[in-house]
Amino acid sequence: MPVEVSGEPVMTWLRDLCPQCNLRLVNSRFDTTFRMPDGSERLCFAIPASLCTDCHQLYLDPDLIDLLDIPDGRCVFAIESDVVLTERAA
Repeated sequence: MPVEVSGEPVMTWLRDLCPQCNLRLVNSRFDTTFRMPDGSERLCFAIPASLCTDCHQLYLDPDLIDLLDIPDGRCVFAIESDVVLTERAA
């Protein structure tokens, strides 16, 4: 099931394989925490991204990084959004 933002599929930047280890990525929506250079943290909910469960790398659309104003942030936590899990259960 493709990830959608505002009802539109977001597949142009999502990848099937991790560029680091070549294993399959999980493409979904994630609730995340980004640590900023000043030590503050920014929470982002239900953002479309790709996660490598082996490398623990989260891949986001570069335009989304700019839109969220987190270009210097480091993702320190990501979990699949409960919105996605609820949709799958229905």
